[in-house]
Amino acid sequence: MSPDAGVSAPPRPPLLRLRDVGRRYDGAVALSGISLDVAHGEFLALIGPSGCGKSTLLRIAAGLAAPSEGEVLWDGRPLAGLNTGAAMVFQNFALLPWLRTIDNVALPLEARGVPLEARQRRAAHYLELVGLAGYARAFPRELSGGMKQRVGLARALCQEPAMLLMDEPFSALDVLTARSLRDQVLELWQSAEVPTRTIVLVTHSIEEAVLMADRVVALHAHPGRLAGEIVVRAPRPRRADSPEVLALVDRLYALIV
Repeated sequence: MSPDAGVSAPPRPPLLRLRDVGRRYDGAVALSGISLDVAHGEFLALIGPSGCGKSTLLRIAAGLAAPSEGEVLWDGRPLAGLNTGAAMVFQNFALLPWLRTIDNVALPLEARGVPLEARQRRAAHYLELVGLAGYARAFPRELSGGMKQRVGLARALCQEPAMLLMDEPFSALDVLTARSLRDQVLELWQSAEVPTRTIVLVTHSIEEAVLMADRVVALHAHPGRLAGEIVVRAPRPRRADSPEVLALVDRLYALIV
């Protein structure tokens, strides 16, 4: 018998761990004492009022900003520089207007040195997954807001990141388009066709957070600091008018105010 027989493997570290993270801008404190874990395969939502540092936390997780204090660990190791295991979906789409849709989606792969044929093939696959297979040659000006955000989603997923970071991705869309895109994100996250299993969503909408996430973390503002969290155990799909969802929305609202 092997000497290791019957010995359990050590627990896997969180995919992302923030330890006492703070961030200052020109002497002003934007974030203070943030300690937060994001597990592999978790859908986490961050909510809070304007000025609470939600987007700053997302940028720190992406390696686009460094904390002024504290430590960021990625899969158990200190994060230094750009986080190549994460990809971002932006509120304002962030598409290059002179590039066609397929080239906007493939752009991060080009930056990584992926050959042209391979990156075009992968970009076309993810455009098909978000329902835009027929718009590969279109320019951003020819697309609606919802279509532009689907391109942004395809661009992020095309990188096949371990973690998808979403910064208020539905706030610039009309109600019906936002609902449709929320449903699509959940479908893709649960699909075997998409390897990305971990999502962090920043949103102003408490209802949106409860409808989508496994866990919702609330922040206070000035400076941004943790207010509390809830775990959402309601089965998906969730209804906004269900008693369980309404009760959780009320609990989170009370945490914030």
